[in-house]
Amino acid sequence: MADDHEQQGKGAPQEDERPASRRDLPIEVRRAQRSESRASQTYKAFLDHLCERGGMSPSVAQQAAVSVLCALEQRILAEEAADLEAQLPLKLTALLHRCERHEEELPPKFGREHLLKRVGEDLSLNPDAVEPVVRAVLDALRHQISEGEAEDVMSQLPHDLRDLWGRAI
Repeated sequence: MADDHEQQGKGAPQEDERPASRRDLPIEVRRAQRSESRASQTYKAFLDHLCERGGMSPSVAQQAAVSVLCALEQRILAEEAADLEAQLPLKLTALLHRCERHEEELPPKFGREHLLKRVGEDLSLNPDAVEPVVRAVLDALRHQISEGEAEDVMSQLPHDLRDLWGRAI
């Protein structure tokens, strides 16, 4: 018993016994952890907004966001798509880079009906249910980007898609 008491009174645990604190981690690791935390928070906020706006589950919201954004990016210039992605949550853009439709070579130019059809097929939605989903995604996207970027994207869309983008909110 005296040995136990003596050991408790010896001060801090040995180096290999002490749990690692954040300060013990290299600065690069701490920065990466903070960055990952911020990325998770912004993506969660984006999904929460989309779920609330579109009345969908997080998994459906994620699929819808990827489908709509993938189609939207194919309709604008690559430079503008990169500018748009720069303002979006990193976790969303990571999903986009795995989008099969981005592997296509130059897709044909398309309008509203084609976009709605593609998203409907991607999500297996009834045609009447597609436009509200697209509008919800576009609303969530517009809440993530600056007004200037929203105007830049809209300027590259045909009039029938501008209606969806412009009236998303």
